[in-house]
Amino acid sequence: MLPRLPLLERVQDFWAFSKAGRALAALHLDYESVPIYRGVQVTGAEQGNYAVEKMRFPKKDQKETIHYNAQIVVSNIPEKAYQYVVNGKSAIEWVMERYQITTHKESGIQNDPNDWAKAVGKPRYILDLLLSVINVSVQTVEIVENLPEVRFEV
Repeated sequence: MLPRLPLLERVQDFWAFSKAGRALAALHLDYESVPIYRGVQVTGAEQGNYAVEKMRFPKKDQKETIHYNAQIVVSNIPEKAYQYVVNGKSAIEWVMERYQITTHKESGIQNDPNDWAKAVGKPRYILDLLLSVINVSVQTVEIVENLPEVRFEV
């Protein structure tokens, strides 16, 4: 399917959309190398235990903090980061859901995302991915918020 492009009356609006599209493409294609969002704090990582079982919020409505594992806590996550939604949930919550140890009920086969991180020699991969996705989410929301308003006439 072709992308849906609005017909714009002002050339400045066209260029704003063009620049935003390029910025989003660069950001999303290179998401793994996006640095930690300024202000987000990580405590406990210096202990070197990067294995994850299941990431959790302290309370259901307290999303500015994520308990990565028993030692590592990611805090001061901006509320704006949760506004970037992929398939009905924020990108951060998608990472939290996908990167946890699960066991298939019928076969008993365990899926452990830590295995891949160890195999490729990147024990911090899942933590770094979470931190990158927080920043990608905030930047995505900011880019979209700065797009010019387009009126679609029916």
